[in-house]
Amino acid sequence: MSPRAAASRWRVLVLLGTAFFMTILDGTSLLTALPAIEREFRAHGTAVQWAVTAYALAFAGLLLLCGRAADLLGRRRVFLAGMSLRVLASLGCGFAPTVEALVAARALQGVSAAIIAPAALSMVMNAFAEGSERNRALGIWGGIGGFGATAGLLLGGLITDTLGWQWVFWINVPVGVVVLVLAPVMLIESRDEVRVRSFDLAGALTVTSALVLFVYAITGVPDVGWSSHRILGPLAGAMALTGLFVVIERRSKAPLVPFGVLRSRSLVGGDLLLLVTGMAVDGMLIVLTAHAQSVLGWSPVRFGLTAGVMTVAAVVGALVCQRVVTRIGVRPVATVGTALLGGACLLLTRVVSEHSSPELLTFALLVFGAGMGTATVCAQIAAFTGVAERHSGLAAGLADTCFAVGTALGVAIAGSVVAAHAPTSGIAAPQTLVPGHQAAFGVVGLVAALGLVIALAMLGKRSAPVTKETAAPPVDRIVTDRIPT
Repeated sequence: MSPRAAASRWRVLVLLGTAFFMTILDGTSLLTALPAIEREFRAHGTAVQWAVTAYALAFAGLLLLCGRAADLLGRRRVFLAGMSLRVLASLGCGFAPTVEALVAARALQGVSAAIIAPAALSMVMNAFAEGSERNRALGIWGGIGGFGATAGLLLGGLITDTLGWQWVFWINVPVGVVVLVLAPVMLIESRDEVRVRSFDLAGALTVTSALVLFVYAITGVPDVGWSSHRILGPLAGAMALTGLFVVIERRSKAPLVPFGVLRSRSLVGGDLLLLVTGMAVDGMLIVLTAHAQSVLGWSPVRFGLTAGVMTVAAVVGALVCQRVVTRIGVRPVATVGTALLGGACLLLTRVVSEHSSPELLTFALLVFGAGMGTATVCAQIAAFTGVAERHSGLAAGLADTCFAVGTALGVAIAGSVVAAHAPTSGIAAPQTLVPGHQAAFGVVGLVAALGLVIALAMLGKRSAPVTKETAAPPVDRIVTDRIPT
């Protein structure tokens, strides 16, 4: 490999990582801007909350479809379409004259994120050969995700206070324009050339509808509980559509999801671990955010700074993880990562109270961050091991979908536990909320324990050998050849 080719490959990772960072940053920075948006439009909190829900529904519902579309239509072409939509949707969010317009623009942002994420990740997979090089790239990718999530909590508050909430969205525009200018020059086009160019419309409609219904139902659990018809109806519809999707895919000549891909134990185990990790991460964060605001009375800036230690630990965990996995395999490292997640949650059950010790809380976040970075990167490495290039978009879409659905489930489960322990009448005093927060942290710890079981049972000790079918293309071709679209 020439030095020029190696340098170009890492520049590609920087470009795609920048796009990925902005999608993560935008998703979390909005949370701190919601109060300002409520004041601007004089709207009820529930109406403004739909700006978050609409994004989540579009994002989680379309990830699988967009990942497969990247394989069939061309990964660079799909990525550029997603970035173009991202720029337009971000402008629409900032200039939205009403709450309804903001919600619609946020839904378009969710669509753009669903297009960008699997296309970018599949191009990263194909740019780095399976093994130590891809592990290193995925470690950096995981670090970018962890840093972007927490940076959004901090930067969202600072941007809102200094420039106004509109700039939470407008900051995407110049970055998106730069990516759109550089991407056609730096990225090559790639697609599944061996497949028949037919589109599984029935499969696409059923799986997307099932995911949207599922996420819609789950997002309402903390407010109305699991037994409400508002939850049970959409869940039943999602299950019925999932069953129909399986029937359609088995009969389709060109299925959206070729079930042969799911025969990979490593892929399925990695995706399940991503699901559980997403549940643990967002389940813990939603409870911690509520505890910091309601019990400790922290400002968004102080909370963002404190959560920053978790980000640093996550980045370090991701970077160290990829090195260790290359030497000893995925299973032992994933086991350590999930054990750290569970241990941190159990520690949080002891330290959170109306008189929480900042030092112990910081230590628990350090442990959790290290586990988050380690478990996420291990799961991604496992989910992409042995995946042929022509299925890379599908594999990326499956991985992103599992993590997105996991985050929604984690918030629903943790939120319902907190609600079950909340006082039934009157204004809740801070100390009365502590038992619910402790119970929720305990439940999240049990979720992490499930991840430990998955790591031990389904992840191989070492990566599968690279074959001609699964290997990435030669690096010199990846970074120098550009196929016209």
